[in-house]
Amino acid sequence: MTTIAVTGATGHLGRLAIDALLRRGVEPGSIVAAVRTPEKAAGLLARGVQVREADFDRPETLTAAFTGVDRVLLVSTNAVGNRVAQHVAAIQAAKAAGVGFVAYTSVLRADTTPIVLAADHKATEEALAASGLAYSFLRNGWYIENYTAQIPTVRATGAYLGSAGDGRIAGATRADYAEAAAAVLTTGNPKTVYELGGDSPFTMAELAAEVSRQAGVEIGYTDVPAEKLVEILSGAGVPEGFAAVLADTDVHVREHGALDNPGSDLRDLIGRPTTPLAVAVADALKG
Repeated sequence: MTTIAVTGATGHLGRLAIDALLRRGVEPGSIVAAVRTPEKAAGLLARGVQVREADFDRPETLTAAFTGVDRVLLVSTNAVGNRVAQHVAAIQAAKAAGVGFVAYTSVLRADTTPIVLAADHKATEEALAASGLAYSFLRNGWYIENYTAQIPTVRATGAYLGSAGDGRIAGATRADYAEAAAAVLTTGNPKTVYELGGDSPFTMAELAAEVSRQAGVEIGYTDVPAEKLVEILSGAGVPEGFAAVLADTDVHVREHGALDNPGSDLRDLIGRPTTPLAVAVADALKG
């Protein structure tokens, strides 16, 4: 029986990936929730999932967490500036533990995209490719939740702010990406690279119009220069470095289509159309 470990299993994507594995018929006892704080995974433990400590900053816990594991879903961490070292530690631990396959959650066209955010992903991909392990790169596009999470704020302010112009964004829900990861982890012969994005790319103006329609409140999209966006986000409490990353991504959405995706990898993996923007917005409003 194949044993599958999921890192960051108490996070948004990791927890959804475990849900998707269970729906696909993977036995709970064959799933390892690799988490920094096991106490936060009590719900997974109650479902019969194995819970093991896996602290990216303490490599010895990673090796122990991956012992006896056949396949690992390496969910990228959010420790910008330190995550390449964390990812490399996980790759090395997987190899030391005898893991046979690692799927890594990367970003669209990580090897060629100009967005600053991709640098860590590109470095991780290179480390995984050089490790000798079998692998797949799950190059995820933008989460629609990146925008729907802002709905309370935009309802109050009346507008989304950004620097993406009329660039198109092939967004999909976290659940879609998690289901794709589960499909890769349970398939016999996965591809090396998957470029994953939603079926119906949208502009920020189209997003704003959809939220406005469903919320019954006039919401627009205000496009501002990248420098101004950094200033606004920083003033709202976003760390300046991360604000600059978000602005940089918007610029490349506008100028290079950095978050558009003409392929069908996501749809093919999950066996259905990706979640429409209107459904994702409706779910967010219900929540």
